[in-house]
Amino acid sequence: MESTEELTVSIPKAMMRLIRETVASGEFASPDEALRDAVRVWERHRLENAEVLSAIRARVHCSLEDPRPNLTLAEVDARLDAMFARAEKESGDAPVRG
Repeated sequence: MESTEELTVSIPKAMMRLIRETVASGEFASPDEALRDAVRVWERHRLENAEVLSAIRARVHCSLEDPRPNLTLAEVDARLDAMFARAEKESGDAPVRG
């Protein structure tokens, strides 16, 4: 088992009540177990956010390095209008863009 380190933490009463209720329901054996699980979830969330941020940075980098010319706002609007018109025609539904 991994070595542990003791830590004193102040937790709002509402959070502590939730932890105690979770332990009482049998989901966790102790408040310590519940808090360790919460830290694992937090760690996983941080890693996922880091991966998303890395992917966004890679896309931004690719966009900045793209040798194609920049489009004006009017060109972007025209391309989007054409794309939505094709989508409406293909789907036969109500207009896709307002």
